[in-house]
Amino acid sequence: MIRKANQKDIETIINVTKACAKDMIAKDIFQWNEYYPSPSAFQNDLKRRELYVLEINATIQGCIVISTFMDVEYEPIKWMTLNDNNIYIHRLAIHPKFQGRGYAQQLMDFAEQFAFDNNYSSVRLDTFSQNKRNQNFYELRGYKRLGDIYFPKQSDFPFHCYELVL
Repeated sequence: MIRKANQKDIETIINVTKACAKDMIAKDIFQWNEYYPSPSAFQNDLKRRELYVLEINATIQGCIVISTFMDVEYEPIKWMTLNDNNIYIHRLAIHPKFQGRGYAQQLMDFAEQFAFDNNYSSVRLDTFSQNKRNQNFYELRGYKRLGDIYFPKQSDFPFHCYELVL
């Protein structure tokens, strides 16, 4: 079941993303670290009512942020659609012990259906240039790579921006 997150979910969500960060670092993917994702980012997502969780057997196994807010870092990208009616995906995470079961696909299906049902023009996101698995995941879903942005607190390597026109 995918549902909106609530305040009591935050600790579990942070534990999921910390486990993901540790797992990625062990695989030499330095995408998430002690600075990101931060508890304050999730609190802001919760306040904006944009944070969702995947719950199976009463256990939160993953999360996703479905936002209408365009971060300033995205401004230089030459998007395929106008910047006025888009959904942005952030902080998609599945606990490592539950990965490989199609749960990330379920969260993305949910986000894309939400965008379609609410007449958004596209779904946009970024993923780490050193995370080939994620790039493949989004490209197989039909996302087009458009350009790079940088988050210096996360990595010296760029993040690739992607868009799926609906």
